Amino acid sequence: MTEQVIPLAEEILHVSKRTVETGRVRISLSTETVEDVLRDTLRTRRAEVERVQIDREVSEPPQTRQDGDVLIVPVVEEVLVVERRLVLREEIRLRFIDGEKAVERSVERRVQRATVDRVPAAGVTPLAAGMDQ
Repeated sequence: MTEQVIPLAEEILHVSKRTVETGRVRISLSTETVEDVLRDTLRTRRAEVERVQIDREVSEPPQTRQDGDVLIVPVVEEVLVVERRLVLREEIRLRFIDGEKAVERSVERRVQRATVDRVPAAGVTPLAAGMDQ
């Protein structure tokens, strides 16, 4: 029996990658001024002051008190006689009046918008770049 040698062949594959530019993207920003109207309600509070003369002797200073929507602040004066006495000279009465006022004011604000454009690479057709037309 004779020996036979059968040569074997094998294919070797090499995989490599390369970067291919298929296109570019250009982004443009534009800024514009837009005028808006702001609306809101402003609340106000003011005090009406009424002075009421009392001129009455008291044994101790009265407390500040609330009578409905009026805040009463006693004003006491110490008067020296042969003895010390407290005389309630006046009360200051504060009435608070609330109000509302609707206001509108035009203001300018800036708004940016972005535009995106695709720019194909030089020498590359859209089909070759894998892009839809």
